[in-house]
Amino acid sequence: MKVTETKLPGVLLLEPRRFGDERGFFAESWNRKTFLDLGIDIDFVQDNHSVSAAVGTVRGLHFQSPPHAQDKLVRCGRGRFLDVAVDARKGSPTYGQWVGCELSFENGLQLLVPKGFLHGFVTREPDTEIIYKCSDYYAPDCDGAVRFDDPDLGIDWGLEGAPVLSEKDAKAQSFAAFDSPFIYGETA
Repeated sequence: MKVTETKLPGVLLLEPRRFGDERGFFAESWNRKTFLDLGIDIDFVQDNHSVSAAVGTVRGLHFQSPPHAQDKLVRCGRGRFLDVAVDARKGSPTYGQWVGCELSFENGLQLLVPKGFLHGFVTREPDTEIIYKCSDYYAPDCDGAVRFDDPDLGIDWGLEGAPVLSEKDAKAQSFAAFDSPFIYGETA
């Protein structure tokens, strides 16, 4: 597995090896031992799978606060999307900075988004499938969101036209109003 560091320490772009022939391909998207050998010691406990029908569907920027903060390992099952992570750890030298990576069925890339980062994505193709592992179970009382289009963050989503949003995401708080529960250097 090839690992590429992003400009945000801890957010990693992973490229599993694909073994292909005329039938298709095989890839190992997650293997506990392989990840441990790479220095990634995360116990994933939940897999999520979402489908976004329309191009330009934005989900995020989401977080789950402590004590149920989540590391996420995100990949694309079908289609293509821009996956975004924003550093939300108070005191971090990269606080409020973001990174975006295109994940697609074709490129097979995965993004590791650690605890303490906001997460969101925008779809680039119809019927895009997002598949991700989480290191903690969903806890509704710890669930939250920050506006995807917050001017203080300045994320370039590459949108053409109006985004497709949930009511939750349309009403999300600004980054300035967000009292982050994440502290740089602390494990959530």
